[in-house]
Amino acid sequence: MDWFAAYESDIRAYSRAYPAVFVKGDNARQVDEDGKVYIDFYAGAGVLNFGHNNAKMTNAMVDYLQSGGVIHTLDMMTPPKRNFIQAFVETILQPRNMDYKLQFMGPTGTNAVEAALKLARKVTGREQVVSFTQGFHGMTLGALACTANSYFRNAAGVSLNNVIRWPFETHEGGGLDSLNTLRALFKNSSGGTEPPAAFMVEVVQAEGGVNVASTEWMQALQKLAKDLGALLIVDDIQAGCGRTGHYFSFEEMGIQPDIITLAKGIGGIGTPMAMNLVKPEHDKHWQPGEHTGTFRGQNLSFVAGREALRYFEDNRFMEETRTKGEIMRTALQDIADQYPEKNFKVRGKGMMQALDIGDGTLSKAIARDCFEHGMLFGPCGIGGEVMKLIPPLTIPEADLQSGLAIFKESIDRLIKTA
Repeated sequence: MDWFAAYESDIRAYSRAYPAVFVKGDNARQVDEDGKVYIDFYAGAGVLNFGHNNAKMTNAMVDYLQSGGVIHTLDMMTPPKRNFIQAFVETILQPRNMDYKLQFMGPTGTNAVEAALKLARKVTGREQVVSFTQGFHGMTLGALACTANSYFRNAAGVSLNNVIRWPFETHEGGGLDSLNTLRALFKNSSGGTEPPAAFMVEVVQAEGGVNVASTEWMQALQKLAKDLGALLIVDDIQAGCGRTGHYFSFEEMGIQPDIITLAKGIGGIGTPMAMNLVKPEHDKHWQPGEHTGTFRGQNLSFVAGREALRYFEDNRFMEETRTKGEIMRTALQDIADQYPEKNFKVRGKGMMQALDIGDGTLSKAIARDCFEHGMLFGPCGIGGEVMKLIPPLTIPEADLQSGLAIFKESIDRLIKTA
């Protein structure tokens, strides 16, 4: 019997695209119960930045379990939490001259977004939030209101309010002039629009199609937020934790967001964890227990997450990530150059690279063909027309090249038969 089809909810999605029962994982590889090997260019939607079953993290977690260490503690103090906080401050924040409080909440990215929105509204006393076209911020109602995708929004069943949508920089109607128009609208006392509590933005829109904001646009957005007395919230849930070749997607842009939402890769090995970085002057607006979460004290996540931070103790890992990102980008550009009549577009930053083929049906067919030939990736963007590649940052170069080869062969095969 197929127990999944018989009893699991019809809402299941990934198992329809990848109909295999996976039993083992090792870095960038997964193995199904028939022994077939797949090179993973999806990596848990960005959760597995450090690969499947990372040995350093696995060993640390096993040692902790065998020691009898406490697993669940709400938000009480434990050595793993202290070790994680210390390592994050000393490895990530202090070298970048960043001053933030660390807020742990429920273990998902959408909960991080909910907490950020709640705090922005508390700090400013305002309700409206500006979010951007093709942005994705989560599936609970506050985060979903900021999410643009109509397929997800239409499932809410209630009105999704208190959000103003504006064009992202790279979309039609976007750019610096568009931000100036928005500034004029808010500054006009007869414009009919009250200043917002916050601007919520992804520097690299992952699920929205791997759209990358420029330094100039992000700086202008930060200035607009500051001038209006609003908070700038950067959602770095998928693009953070080293994915773009820097720990944060906005590094080297000269901005200091008021709140940074993190999840996915921050837990290290796939154990759930979410954390917001909050400017201290905003964090003081919280009262104890105003935003809680049963699983905000998951100590195995702290143990694995602390091991993940060791990758950032010097620059070598990020240099390797940027080098692999260039390998990926070159491979995708070669594909685009091979089919100039198709007008394929290559976009990305670091090891989040994508090929926009402008055809969701073809993109999904390529994904299925790649699956059949032992490679996994996930389409994204409008109608799934963008093929996003996000393998583990730790992927061996041989697997990286093999996965890219399978990807190209699938594209060649399906374009020739189209």
